[in-house]
Amino acid sequence: MLRSMAARQTGRPPSSGSTGTAGRILDVAERLVQTSGFNGFSYADISADLNITKASLHHHFATKAELGRALIVRYSEVFSGALEAIDRKGGSPLAKLERYAKLYEDVLRGERLCLCGMLAAEYGTLPHPLQEEIRRFFDVNEVWLAEIVEQGRRAKVFHSRGTSREVARMLISALEGAMLVARPYSDVARFASAAKQVLAGLAK
Repeated sequence: MLRSMAARQTGRPPSSGSTGTAGRILDVAERLVQTSGFNGFSYADISADLNITKASLHHHFATKAELGRALIVRYSEVFSGALEAIDRKGGSPLAKLERYAKLYEDVLRGERLCLCGMLAAEYGTLPHPLQEEIRRFFDVNEVWLAEIVEQGRRAKVFHSRGTSREVARMLISALEGAMLVARPYSDVARFASAAKQVLAGLAK
């Protein structure tokens, strides 16, 4: 996730824009995870991409698990920043959810998947510290979405059943799943259509 302009060009949510060797390592590793999964790349792949030695990689991130945790923390921080930006922009609860879905759509447009969604598919094979960070990412999103759902209910524009937290979990599951199904078809419109239907269902 690089900055807003880069996000539109690469399909990544805006990032902290880290610089230097460590930042470049994280950028390449993030792309590899979002396209191939955590178990689908090695330090040799990053070394070849950046033309640096594996010793240099280990200097910045002693283990792949350490690198993976740093990736999730960075991704989560930037994604949280995107949620704060949605709040600052204001608008109706539905408009906020539409902007939230757009975060996922932009990632898919860059021929990637959500970093934590991709890692969740490999959850059982990941080190414990990574598993904790993945759960934390989804928990933060659930809390934020539940609040937006509550806003919609207070405004009497959302009428879905279940608790706000249950609806929030449904929204995350639907969007992550829509990304996965759209990927084999290389069809962003397929995802956008599914997201639109999911959000429309909240008002029924």
